[in-house]
Amino acid sequence: MQITTIGLDIAKNVFQVHAIDNEEKVVVRKQLRRGQVIRFFEELPPCLVGLEACATAHYWARELTKLGHEVRLMPARDVKAYVKRNKNDAADAEAICEAVRRPTMRYVQVKSAEQQAQLMQHRARDLLMHQRTQLINGIRSHLAELGIIAPQGREGVKELLAIIAKDANTELPNNARASLIVLAAQLQALQTTIGAIEKRIVVQHRANKESKRLQTIPGIGVIGASAIASTVTNPKIFRSGRDFAAWIGLVPREDSTGGKRRLGPISKQGDRYLRRILVVGAVSVLRRAKLNPEKFPWLTRLLARRPFKVVAVALANKMARIAWALMISGKTCRAARFAAA
Repeated sequence: MQITTIGLDIAKNVFQVHAIDNEEKVVVRKQLRRGQVIRFFEELPPCLVGLEACATAHYWARELTKLGHEVRLMPARDVKAYVKRNKNDAADAEAICEAVRRPTMRYVQVKSAEQQAQLMQHRARDLLMHQRTQLINGIRSHLAELGIIAPQGREGVKELLAIIAKDANTELPNNARASLIVLAAQLQALQTTIGAIEKRIVVQHRANKESKRLQTIPGIGVIGASAIASTVTNPKIFRSGRDFAAWIGLVPREDSTGGKRRLGPISKQGDRYLRRILVVGAVSVLRRAKLNPEKFPWLTRLLARRPFKVVAVALANKMARIAWALMISGKTCRAARFAAA
């Protein structure tokens, strides 16, 4: 019988295949090594292939699409409901094969290699910034043990680095200074690398018309605009701005029953990186609103009624909806209208 649907549970080296025919009978249930996957699918006629949207899934989706197969990526959380009893590779592949045929299943858009390359710049920068924060905290804590402290922020870090760099510094023991010089050199190297990545992101931003339109939204800078434009290549997959905000994880978590609607804090599901960028951008707008309350009257009124962080998340939600509207319409944001809205 001809294979019509395949559930493929991917991994680093061992892959599990679960294939059925047009009568929904199991035709193939076997393990494949990494080098056997392409050969196996080359010998098959075009069919529907389901994958979980996890690590390396976009690569395999592109490779199998080149062979003529229809590949659909699904959130792993949605596939989990179809797993029967104990979890193993065979059960996962069977669940994927069952889930990919459901008419109400949600699918993840396959990213191109270029799109993933652009997002890698953001991920690499984010990783290096975490390492930079760890180094700064380490330097501060080590010097605090010797009674040397400095204010928070960049100026405080500069003061500490100047103390470490002094040759005739009697405050630091020789062994402590030798260790701190290594940390300071590592911090400087990280700073240089982060600057180089940010330059590439700026070049990427200037070459993207959609990214430049998104930058017109107050609170969204070059990094945020570039990240949104690289992540969302087709905004039409979202029915509305609210769906886009929900995809990022900026809408309330719902726990309703018996006709009673209960809304809690934000769900924190979706893209954590985009959510963090939007919330940080919203905080910057709120700080400007506090300094110039007459310029942002609606934010001033909202801050009078709600806590600062709640307003920041609400504003981030609004920014996400505006970003979706700009991507759909191809227009730019009018800052004056945004401030007076």
